Amino acid sequence: MEKIFVTSIGIISSIGRNTEETLYSLIEGKGGQRATCYIDSHIARSLPLCEVPFKNRDLADMAGVPEDMFMTRCSLLAAVASKEAVAGAGIRLDDDITTGIIVGTTVGGMDRSELFYKEYSKDKKSGDIKDVICHDCGDTASKISQLIGKYDFVSTISTACSSSSNSFITGVRLLKAGVVERVVAGGSDALTYFTVNGFNSLKIFDSNPCMPLDAGRKGLNLGEGAAFAVLETEDTIKKTGNIPICELSGWNNCAEAYHQTASSPDGDGAYTAMTKALEKAGLGPGKIDYINMHGTGTENNDLSESVAVKRVFGDKIPMLSSTKSLTGHTLGASGGIEAVISILALKEKIVPGIARFKTPIEETELVPVVKTIKNINIHHVMSNSFGFGGNNSSLIFSRC
Repeated sequence: MEKIFVTSIGIISSIGRNTEETLYSLIEGKGGQRATCYIDSHIARSLPLCEVPFKNRDLADMAGVPEDMFMTRCSLLAAVASKEAVAGAGIRLDDDITTGIIVGTTVGGMDRSELFYKEYSKDKKSGDIKDVICHDCGDTASKISQLIGKYDFVSTISTACSSSSNSFITGVRLLKAGVVERVVAGGSDALTYFTVNGFNSLKIFDSNPCMPLDAGRKGLNLGEGAAFAVLETEDTIKKTGNIPICELSGWNNCAEAYHQTASSPDGDGAYTAMTKALEKAGLGPGKIDYINMHGTGTENNDLSESVAVKRVFGDKIPMLSSTKSLTGHTLGASGGIEAVISILALKEKIVPGIARFKTPIEETELVPVVKTIKNINIHHVMSNSFGFGGNNSSLIFSRC
């Protein structure tokens, strides 16, 4: 079976505008929770959200977006991260390598359309139609393909919090089926009034910086961001000459459909995703050195995932943490952001620490890494993403 390699990455979130800044924040344990500047409501003002600290024009300048090209904040975040990944892989308009882009997102262009409808409901003659036509989730992938200009296959994945992990899995399937020779896979989501108000209605926000995997956890912090990786086959690497960062050795997506929002108490979906990913990688549980947990900080999710980890790994629990304690929960972008962080962990020989951990969850007693470990030789990293509706995905990245 032909191997799939990661040859370049790009990322932007509340903890960094690129991979270099992100790595620094991971090593220093620097979180992105802050007062918001670009989304303003009484709910947002009362919460520690993880907002990317740049206005839209700044993001456009970072990504080289022309002034006459209208892009939503979700698309702008994707443009910044994908540009870094594409540049690192040396993707050029004049090369003859067929390329796909797969974008995972849940919010799409809602940051603009929700403002349009607010004004339009008051005055039917107000509003700018471009704010509405960029609403759908597929607009971001379309805009990125236009901006970078070299894509033979363009698609969007929207499966809640596992969206961009599933973009990696879709990319692998395209490569193995020979549809394209190279894939830019990842995801993007922006903070919106809809998501802030919607998650507030679920009563799963923590009014303080979140405490994933802790017995005292009270909920999540919402965030925004984007991350992408370039995936290439062995044959493609012979053409590009790129040096692999790591191998995407295992992957699985499953849907348990236990509940619209809650994870199953026994962690059945998470268990299946992890075990099947291990099977694809040809690895036993004892080979995983580090797990970047989905770890949202909610009562249900963290317990369910911890139970599943105990089922898979038994008494030999790998090092684990949740980087959502730093980036917040970036919804459809979270799988991509955490995949790129997992790739960085392998590349830079670190295990990111979790912020604010004090007490293990009583039922499972898992103890995460609390301070980033440096200069550690890890070989296999698992990244978990578990979405609403029981849409669960696990990715495994391995040192080449």
